[in-house]
Amino acid sequence: MSEIPEDRRYTKEHEWAREDGGRIVVGITDYAQDQLGDIVFVQLPDPGTEVSAGEPLGEVESTKSVSDVYSPVSGKVIDKNVAAEKNPQIINDDPYGEGWLVSVEGGGEEGELLDAAGYRALVEGSEG
Repeated sequence: MSEIPEDRRYTKEHEWAREDGGRIVVGITDYAQDQLGDIVFVQLPDPGTEVSAGEPLGEVESTKSVSDVYSPVSGKVIDKNVAAEKNPQIINDDPYGEGWLVSVEGGGEEGELLDAAGYRALVEGSEG
C-alpha cells in the first residue's frame, strides 16, 4: 500500500497539496510515482506563472510515459523545486518531502480535494 500522509489533501489525478505558512505546496503522490516508474524528467512552471485548479501545470516523464501534473489549486506559482528538475529521481525517492514540485500562493479549493481517507479509498479501488 502506498504511503498517504494525513496532513495534506489529494486530487483524483494523484497530486497532493499541503498548506504551509499561507502557501500551498504541491507534489505527486507515492502511488503516482510508483505507477510511473523511474522519473527521468520533470517540467515545472516558473515563479509568477498563474495556475488553475484542475489544469496542467507541468509534466513528469518516466521511463514508461509522459504524464501531466494537474494543479490542485488556483493561484500564482511562487517557487519551484529546481532540485527536482535537476535530479528527478528525488520525486521517486521522497514524493512527500524533497520531491515536492511547486508552491502556489492562492488556493481556497483545498476543501474540494480528497482527504487522506478519501484518497486511500480511490487508490485501493483502482488497485483492485
